[in-house]
Amino acid sequence: MTPPVRRTPPAAIHEAWTAGGLGRAAAMTAGVATAVGAFLGFVGAFGLSVFPLHWRLAYMVPVAIGTGMVGLCGFMLAGRLAPGANRWLRGVLGGLLIFAPVGALVWLTTGLIPGEALRVADLPRFIGTSLVVSITMSVLSVAVSPARGERAPAAPAGSGPPARFLERLPVRLRSAEIWAVEAEDHYLRVHTSAGQDLILLRMADAIAELEGQEGMQVHRSWWVARAGIADARRGDGRATLTLKDGSEAPVSRTYAAELRRRGWI
Repeated sequence: MTPPVRRTPPAAIHEAWTAGGLGRAAAMTAGVATAVGAFLGFVGAFGLSVFPLHWRLAYMVPVAIGTGMVGLCGFMLAGRLAPGANRWLRGVLGGLLIFAPVGALVWLTTGLIPGEALRVADLPRFIGTSLVVSITMSVLSVAVSPARGERAPAAPAGSGPPARFLERLPVRLRSAEIWAVEAEDHYLRVHTSAGQDLILLRMADAIAELEGQEGMQVHRSWWVARAGIADARRGDGRATLTLKDGSEAPVSRTYAAELRRRGWI
């Protein structure tokens, strides 16, 4: 029995965060953390009211920014460990991952406070307090992170391809699901839930017009939609996708690794 096609796993965090999205998230986290640190310094939180305002700000703002940045890293690490969790749960998990090192970091900074000395006996108290603070800062990182830093939900199985591609199909196929596109000489055979037909188009142009659909090129002559796959099998170092219309699409080595990563084979 051939193994069933697995569902495409949720996006891993290295896909979800582009360099631009990460930069914006870091900048926004730093900005909010600066405001939080300035407020805590202004009110003299944590018994610091006995010190001058400029000293309190110079102490609290960097500590808040550092905690926020570590919280952002914890959120990203949580995404790697639990890619299936939503972003809020990843925020909580991120806080759980970082609260101990954050507590140790804050404990170390107490050595900068005049008249204070580092005492190992105080370390557990700092770590316990940082549990709440770390989860809060990690969730804050989620709240200020651009929503588009996460992959948009995949198009549902029944959603149609872009209008430009639809216009190339016979009228009878325009409301059907597109299951695959197969190259035949100078033509493309389009496999759909309502049958097949040939259109005059290059494979590269078809793939461009199908961008945004849950599908991918699996061979130089085949583009396959996730919704069109009925079965997948591997053997002799090769993989083959069986479509819902019974057609078989070979998987070339060039695309096999990406298909495995997506969980298609």
